Amino acid sequence: MRLLAAMAGAKHGGAEAFFERLVLAFQHAGVEQRAVIRSEPARADRLRGAGIDVRELRFGGWLDLLTRPALSRLIAEFRPAVALSFMSRAASMMPPPWGAVPFVHIGRLGGYYDLKYYSSCQHLVANTEDIARYIRDSGWPAKRVHYVPNFVDGSNTDPEDRAAHDTPADAPLLLALGRFHANKGFDTLLRALVDLPDVYLWLAGDGPEEKSLLALAHELDVLARTRFLSWRANPAPLFAAADAVVVPSRREPLGNVVIEAWARAKPVVASLSEGPRQLIETGKDGLLVPIDDAKALAYALRHVVDESSLKQQLGEAGYETYRKKFTEEAVLGQYLELFARVTAGEK
Repeated sequence: MRLLAAMAGAKHGGAEAFFERLVLAFQHAGVEQRAVIRSEPARADRLRGAGIDVRELRFGGWLDLLTRPALSRLIAEFRPAVALSFMSRAASMMPPPWGAVPFVHIGRLGGYYDLKYYSSCQHLVANTEDIARYIRDSGWPAKRVHYVPNFVDGSNTDPEDRAAHDTPADAPLLLALGRFHANKGFDTLLRALVDLPDVYLWLAGDGPEEKSLLALAHELDVLARTRFLSWRANPAPLFAAADAVVVPSRREPLGNVVIEAWARAKPVVASLSEGPRQLIETGKDGLLVPIDDAKALAYALRHVVDESSLKQQLGEAGYETYRKKFTEEAVLGQYLELFARVTAGEK
């Protein structure tokens, strides 16, 4: 089976990182594929280094007159059985699957996106049950809506050197990472840090809120215990170094960070945003707190860093959830089974 995997994403982001992991997994499984991405040299180099045939297109706005015909030419040349589109831009620019070269077009959603951009798709994949429900409630036939979760790489790695970031070896260390955007709630986490005077925070990412977060950390007098780290293509060493992982988002359709933490048996404290509340059974494999409640967040984190038995229990239970549901093997098998089904006539 031939697969065309297309994504018009940003330089950094959770969906972008998962796209890379997924096409690499297809490559390891021997799937004949071609990846089509918005021009991004670093991403293209990483994928080409794994032996993947990568094509870079503009994926611009309505004045972009080149991407659609280029995609049509790629379809005609490669003749895929399945085209898998990440993000609405790629899905909306894909040629109709009922043209001269028929294929099955599957759109993959990692959020509650406007479905008008997916009108040429025959099937939609959602990475949470709630997003799948949203798609069905919007009028899509249930048999054309599929839930397939994300996976993360759970391989062991050496922890990041704390000394490299001026962090005491014996200090409780929290990790939060993601795009510096208001939806991520990192401002609430900084306010919680005020009530955790012995705790250090590594905040990894980049984005439009970076300057305001730096200013807030200074205003709250927690900058001395906060390390603003850059975006990491491979954050595994950061997880390995942390005592606990925090996901304080106001909006979070999935929460890859939760799964990343579970894969390394790290306890998770998260807000009651969409994704974490679907993933976490509070008190068992994580703790959930109200959105934007810095006091409740600090209280939960205090318990995790102070109570070694709770820290161990949450970490072990989270790892077991990861092992059962979110490994590469489990998720890849679901994608391959879906591709086999839809190309066998369930179109």
